[in-house]
Amino acid sequence: MKNKPFVSQTKALITIGTLKNDLYSLGAAPGNIVMVHSSLRSLGWIEGGEVTVVEALMKTVTEDGTIVMPAQTTHNTDPKYWKNPPVPEEWRPSIRYMMPAYLPEFTPTLGMGRIAEAFRTFPNVKRSLHPSNSFTAWGKYAAFIIDHHSLDFAFGEQSPLARLYELDASILFIGTDYSTCTAMHLGEFRANDGRKSFQQGSALMENGERVWKTYHELEGNSEQFNEIGHAFEKEEEINIGTIAQAPCKLIKIRPLVDFTARYLSNLLKR
Repeated sequence: MKNKPFVSQTKALITIGTLKNDLYSLGAAPGNIVMVHSSLRSLGWIEGGEVTVVEALMKTVTEDGTIVMPAQTTHNTDPKYWKNPPVPEEWRPSIRYMMPAYLPEFTPTLGMGRIAEAFRTFPNVKRSLHPSNSFTAWGKYAAFIIDHHSLDFAFGEQSPLARLYELDASILFIGTDYSTCTAMHLGEFRANDGRKSFQQGSALMENGERVWKTYHELEGNSEQFNEIGHAFEKEEEINIGTIAQAPCKLIKIRPLVDFTARYLSNLLKR
């Protein structure tokens, strides 16, 4: 009975077949390389829920293509930076000491949504080794994208984002906006806007033992991403449509990353 209001708000039964048809209409096709940001609830009530969505994506791009999703675990970070909620300063040494190590096969995602978390558990999905900003991938280029994810600067040149840029991949927004667009962090990294790096930390496994490891990250600000994205759409054509009941966009990663870098660099000059 808990789902009754949600079902009543769904205009027609949503199945794997209807999802595939909508993906094709948006421009997705076999062989595509696509990074997905998604909101399950935006789609309406789906027969099979998030599992059906993942299967529809896989059947659309096929094994000749590749699907990538963010799999971040931002709870595995230095508690001195936590804000939602902050923790008392006297707790921080114990949190660093007791934080479970990142285990790619088991550590759940945080704040990525039910579709991304389900995707993580599917057979043949690979996950990068970064303890707080990992990515998952399935398909032809999964290993190329996921392997060799640098501990320092997780969204920089030695990241899955840079490999997606090389492959001329696309970004699929399912009921989400630019504030979720992880790829724009690569634009931040490439922008010449004077932003600083800082020392982050996470628990991970090293030589079979759990350790607290420090590394470098770049200051990021996803609060600017919707502003940048709306400016981008005034200059570039993008695919806009609907999947089930969710407003969706399909965008090439290269022009968006390049535009983000230029936009942020120009802000510094104003």
